[in-house]
Amino acid sequence: MAVERPTVDETAVQEFTERSRGEVLSPDDGGAYEEARAIYNAMIDGRPGLIARCANVSDVIGSVRFAREHDLELAIRSGGHNGAGLGTVDDGLVIDLSEMTGVRVDPEVRTARVEAGCTWGDVDHATHAFGLATVSGVVSTTGVGGLTLGGGHGYLTRKYGLTIDNLLSADVVLADGRLVRASEAENPDLFWAIRGGGGNFGVVTSFEFALHPVETVVAGPLFWPIDELEETMRWYREWLPNAPEDVYAFYLTAEVPGEPFPEAIHGEKVCGLLWCYLGDPEGIDEVMRPAREAADPLFEHVGEMPYPALQSMFDDLYPSGDQWYWKGDFVDELTDEAIAEHERFAEVPTTKSTMHLYPIDGAVHRVDEDETAWAYRDATWSMVIAGVDSDPENADRLREWAQEYWEALHPHTAGGSYVNFMMDEGEDRVRATYGENYDRLREVKATYDPENLFHVNQNIEPAAGSE
Repeated sequence: MAVERPTVDETAVQEFTERSRGEVLSPDDGGAYEEARAIYNAMIDGRPGLIARCANVSDVIGSVRFAREHDLELAIRSGGHNGAGLGTVDDGLVIDLSEMTGVRVDPEVRTARVEAGCTWGDVDHATHAFGLATVSGVVSTTGVGGLTLGGGHGYLTRKYGLTIDNLLSADVVLADGRLVRASEAENPDLFWAIRGGGGNFGVVTSFEFALHPVETVVAGPLFWPIDELEETMRWYREWLPNAPEDVYAFYLTAEVPGEPFPEAIHGEKVCGLLWCYLGDPEGIDEVMRPAREAADPLFEHVGEMPYPALQSMFDDLYPSGDQWYWKGDFVDELTDEAIAEHERFAEVPTTKSTMHLYPIDGAVHRVDEDETAWAYRDATWSMVIAGVDSDPENADRLREWAQEYWEALHPHTAGGSYVNFMMDEGEDRVRATYGENYDRLREVKATYDPENLFHVNQNIEPAAGSE
């Protein structure tokens, strides 16, 4: 049952608006409000009472205090996706950080200070000029804030770990309006929690990341016909964990879209790999040879490219405004029984729908599972099943396919999920995702947000009786 919240006095709203450097929008603002309230996943249609488009940290502090003082439902929106739609809310206040997009690179010490409204495309643009990069996702329009707080994995993960393994510090606005620094030296319990614990503990306004020398990679897709799924997935489960850490390849099922792919394979159902190789480009043929021998490729297009080009490869295929429904799980091993279920659901329902198995081994396994909130340090893959289409008429079809596929696979998985691949799935799934770290997260939550102001997320409730 929804909690009835008070209506905010118009004078208080006016004063809040006047104090803010950024725009504060309400439904009375017509087109500007409609544009601002739209989120990446069009399956979710929130109508906030107010949207605070924060220009700086002071605006964030003022917005948090305003929400607390007036008992408003509060959602935090960074710069990107949030497939579950937890960056918006009905009737309450959305703190929109998307105007805060500064990036400052220090090439001498190889760090970047990144404001929380940035996308990874913003970060790549700034760091690539120095031949540097940090671990992010696989789409450049993904927001830095959400991906990082959930843990973060992508093309550089096998060699350089999760995004949180490259996080050095963060500035956080707490529920009481204070701004604090979280790092190994300052508020270390908070720093532990935000590395995987999501947006439960405050509003992160900036992140400091370690950077690595990454400029040009060898990357691109290799597709097999869909009827080769069983053979190639059996090969992949043996090959990937033993591959050098310079080699990253996630397994996928898909339907080949139009351009830039050859017309002869448009609409073909395929399985395949998306490669990212950090080693000597001369060695790519030897790296790919086992995949070519596993089954005859239907198509491959792998070559040298700037790292930001790889990061933006899927941007046009997945613009804002599509219908999305996705489910995820961590995977320790691909059993024969799991492969049989993948084969059963392999023919995706729409061109944009897909299943990905992202490798999270290598450097990830060299961090103990209690060093950060991320609890599945021994998993091999992070799986996502994503039903996606531009047509709202297909929403039920997407949801049914993804849900049924996930239900068939779930008994063959590690139990929990990457929080960024979850819909609004409830406390049991959140508990399963954090495992033995869950109770510690509740204690940290009780310290920094005892009244659970920040609960429009994959919520961790504060421990009872804590101060």
